[in-house]
Amino acid sequence: MDYQRLQLEQQGHVALLRLNRPDTRNAIDRQMAQELSAALDALAQDDPVHVLVVTGAGDKAFCAGADMAEAVAQPDLGPLIANTLIKVLRFPKPVIAAVNGYAYGAGALLAIYCDIRLASHNVRFRFPGAEYGLVTGAAYLPRLVGLSRAKEIIYTARPVDCQEALSMGLVNRVLPQEELLAGALSLATQMAAHSLPALKAAKQILDLSLGTWEPLHQEGEVNQTLRQQDDYRRRFQEAAYRITGHT
Repeated sequence: MDYQRLQLEQQGHVALLRLNRPDTRNAIDRQMAQELSAALDALAQDDPVHVLVVTGAGDKAFCAGADMAEAVAQPDLGPLIANTLIKVLRFPKPVIAAVNGYAYGAGALLAIYCDIRLASHNVRFRFPGAEYGLVTGAAYLPRLVGLSRAKEIIYTARPVDCQEALSMGLVNRVLPQEELLAGALSLATQMAAHSLPALKAAKQILDLSLGTWEPLHQEGEVNQTLRQQDDYRRRFQEAAYRITGHT
């Protein structure tokens, strides 16, 4: 596939997937969501690829979330992005996020749905669903940082910087920006040298050890309901106007 919103390259048994809209801080529009879905499907079936590394183009943002202007004009974009990101969580091979800047909303979900997160010093995570009238990350964030911390982060929708993220287990390591991608690729190469069937089986068992996937389905259903309410429409349009200047 000829990707317009992604850059994909392979180094040995490691695939590097880069979100490539640096002018929008790698915000996810419809085309990027569709390309990401297709890329994940293809890479899942590609046996020479043992490990996937995901990062963002540029040095400011990993992913700023959904493209707000497009999301206002196309209400089905949010569910499309949500369904695409679930494919990251269910990807059968190890996935490393090299979080190289802002990871907000859908970008924060993309990061936490990866198996391992390496972060640069300028990272900011934010789960702004409550501000917009939605639920963002409640189904999965507690598995990483604990229930009480997850509640604070989600209820307040406040940013979390790299050091706080490291202290609470939201990221595995913090590296200088210039060393981040090399560090992620080095870790991926170390993993990729091992048995692919064993890596896939280990991931399956590790994920099962945390219990049911039911909260993810419930979060999706809740958001479908919330998107129909006037409160969400008003809040999301106000947020989009603050960010893009368009309604």
